Amino acid sequence: MTTATQTDLEQITGDYTIDAAHTRIGFQARHAMVTKVRGHFADFEGSFHLDPSRPEESSASVTVQAKSISTGNADRDTHLRSNDFFAMDEFPEIKFVSTSAERVDDEHFKLTGDLSIRGVTRPVTIGFEYNGVEQDPWGNTRVGFEGSTEINRKDWGVNWNAALDSGGVLVSDKVKLEFDISATKAA
Repeated sequence: MTTATQTDLEQITGDYTIDAAHTRIGFQARHAMVTKVRGHFADFEGSFHLDPSRPEESSASVTVQAKSISTGNADRDTHLRSNDFFAMDEFPEIKFVSTSAERVDDEHFKLTGDLSIRGVTRPVTIGFEYNGVEQDPWGNTRVGFEGSTEINRKDWGVNWNAALDSGGVLVSDKVKLEFDISATKAA
């Protein structure tokens, strides 16, 4: 990746819609303390306003449908949708709404906001790396970011677990949230 120029940063200022077909909102957690299980959400929508020269003017909002969780294992996905984890019948949406933004340097940003899961809202900060801006074949200005943060799922009431004979647990408390964002600029 090349370093962002001032022209790039001026070019990306504006309002964006997240392109769900080219974006991944995912997660990973330890299973049986020996491996990582990865998954993603297939149904979500979001938008953001980006102003790198005045990051305090930047904002973002994302809504994820909990039922769209996919780990590649139907039984596990059904369990994750249940009251043991996301309780999707009672809490069908996971939401993030930003409260502040910070530009770390030309390629790195921090976005802080309120993450709501299972009716519990808590602040999180997500570090993002700017991946570039391009004109796509349809004339859209398209921007890309990658980001991640680690949360403790119990902070949102996602408490289910099973003890292992070794003294460990089946599912880690810490969950890494991963974001590969592609978005198009409003005309």
